Order: sequence, then structure tokens, then C-alpha cells
Amino acid sequence: MITIEVRPVPESDIEQVFELSDIVFHQRTDAGEREERRWRFLLAHRVGAYDGDRLVGFMACLPLGVSVPGGTLGCSGVTFVAVLPTHRRRGVLTAMMDRLWSDTAERGEPLAALYVSEAAIYGRFGFGAATRAISMEVATDRPLGLRVEPDPGPLRLISPADAAKVVGPLYGRATARRAGQFLRDEQWWAESVLPRVDEEDEDLTAPRVVVLGEEPRGYAVYRSKQGDDSVGVPGVVQVVELEADTVEAEAALWRYLASVDLTRRISCWARPVDDPLPLLAADPDQVVVTRTWPALWLRLVDLESALTRRGWARDVEAVLEVRDERIPANHGRWSLRAGRDGASCRRVDAAPDLTLAVRDLASAYLGDTPVRRLVAAGLAVEHTPGTAERLDAALATPLAPFAADQF
Repeated sequence: MITIEVRPVPESDIEQVFELSDIVFHQRTDAGEREERRWRFLLAHRVGAYDGDRLVGFMACLPLGVSVPGGTLGCSGVTFVAVLPTHRRRGVLTAMMDRLWSDTAERGEPLAALYVSEAAIYGRFGFGAATRAISMEVATDRPLGLRVEPDPGPLRLISPADAAKVVGPLYGRATARRAGQFLRDEQWWAESVLPRVDEEDEDLTAPRVVVLGEEPRGYAVYRSKQGDDSVGVPGVVQVVELEADTVEAEAALWRYLASVDLTRRISCWARPVDDPLPLLAADPDQVVVTRTWPALWLRLVDLESALTRRGWARDVEAVLEVRDERIPANHGRWSLRAGRDGASCRRVDAAPDLTLAVRDLASAYLGDTPVRRLVAAGLAVEHTPGTAERLDAALATPLAPFAADQF
């Protein structure tokens, strides 16, 4: 009989983590790549499932801060979740998730977040898709005409090593405006945002950072790759991220990116769903949204704390019946009273105004998925007419939530 023990993974077992991930993710990580990725494991709280001394399951939990309406909250960024194929369907992932709930509660982190490779898995653990992203392609074989006048300020390229100091404050302003963004320190800038080599495409250049204005009003991080006209492959500018204080500053940065020599295309893997560029383009056919996809998945680990520590756009009072089979402390009926002056949330026995699963509440939490849509889809039940509409008004945010960081 196999006995699995879930316990912290010591630094001495990180080599086992790489061996496990190579098997599970069908890859071969050489010594150099292991050294470059080790920082993430050293930063994370490491949860392992052991069969004797053999690591058979692993989960890294990064201590992060995420922007929510009205502020930031502690969040456990879950990544590198892996279970050996010999130990699947034996409760290993469930046991590690149970450890995650208790550890995050002990650390005072009301939220957990992850990106999914298999969406069907994490919904049953209470995660819901809380932000969406769009992928865009911009044809730059001709000038990019814009319907607003770009900011005329000077542009300059800075060293990636200076990015945290120069544009970090501007990124901080962006996180205050838009929910879903993660706080960054210098290590995160260097290792996660601006690594020398792109893991997905080693042919791309090192990152470039272009800044608008002596006092930065906008910046873009991008990589590029020369094309091959002989086989019809155009040179490309790959946008990593772009942030600006004004739409005019955004326009100036897009105009710059569209004018990079020896390229004929801009590729954007992830941008907010309300990115203004498709509206700004004088020729709408020049900017094409290639797909819209669920990005960051969120889990409300401490429901009471999550609801009372975010900001609310309107006053709302409702009794919510929340179904949470994984975390009993969240399961039940809650009286929510919230508004611009704060919020309270307490357990009650009163009849509910609305019933929904915790994963669906997580999808609505940052303002992405309207509660009305959940009701229309049969995923939430409105017992008191108008409750969903009032909740949507209270949960509303000026900008769509978006997470630029991948982990």
C-alpha cells in the first residue's frame, strides 16, 4: 500500500523538482536552464508529495501581492503543479491543494491564483477565470495611422537593468488603475519580466525597454526578430507589455513599435480586452484581435477577507449563499453590506438573495464576469429579483481586469 506524505520541499530537493517537471511536461531542462529558473523555486513556498523519499507531486506557491479594486491583497501564485504519471488519480493533487488552503490561511493570504494548462482540473478546486486577455497582430508594412495625436515627448531606450528604477513607479500607477496586476520588486523585474532569453522563442532578441518622457509617461517592453523575405517570413516586434498614463502616450509608443526597421508585424500575446489600439487605428484592418482567452484564474481562500478588503463602486446589501465544497469556512450564507465607505460580511441563517459557487464568485470578483451572465447561464440562482444587477453595479471597475505577469 502506497502512503503519500505532503510536506514542505527543502532546497536540497529542488533537483528532484526539475526531474519531476521534465517527466510531467515532456521537456529536457539542461543545467543552464535549471540555474536560470531556480530563483522562482527559492522564492516560492514549496509543497511536495512524497512516496518515501521520492518526490511524486509538487506545487510552488509564490508570495505575491495582487491589485484589487481599491488596493492590493496577498495572493499565493500557484505554479509548476505536477504529479508523476505513476501516481495520478490517487488524491495527490487534492492533498497538495488542501495543504495550500491551510498554508495560505496561516500566511494571511485571502487569494490564490494560477494559469491553467487544463481548465477542467482547477474549476473543481474552486478556481474561476477572473481576467481575460486578447492576442493582437498589427500589420506594419505601412505606417500605422492613429485617430489621436500621439504624445510628442521624447523617446529613449534604457537598459533593462534600470527598468525597475525608471518605470517601476509608472507600473505602480498602472496597478492602482487596473485590478489583476501583480506587485513587483527588482528581482521580479529582472528575472520574470526581463530575462535575457525568451523561454518560448530563443530566436527573439534580448528585451528592449523604450520610455516616453524624461519623467516617464509610458513605456513598452519588447523583443524583435529579423524576418526572411526569401521564404515570406516578416520581421516581428513581440510586445511583452505596454503601460502609459494617457491614451496619447500609448499612441506614441505604438507608433514607435510600428516603425522599428526591418520588421513588418507587431505581435501581442496578451493585452487587456479593453486595449484602445483597435479603436485608435485609422485603418481597423491593420489591427486584428486574433483571439480572446481566459487568463488568470482566481480562488477566494478567505471569502470574508476577500469581500471586505476590496473596494466597492456602489452600495449593495445582499445575502449570498456560497457553495464551497473544498473550504468549509467559506461554505454557507453570508450577509454582505458594502459600499464606498467599506464593507462587512458575516454569517447568517437568513434566506439567500443569490446562490452561487465560489468559483463563479471568483470570476466576478475583479469585475470581469457579470453576475447577471452567471444567472442567465444557470450557474447562479437569483432568489430576490434585482440582486445580480445591484451586485454588478457594486463590483464594477473602470477598466477591465488584466494580469500582465505570467508565473
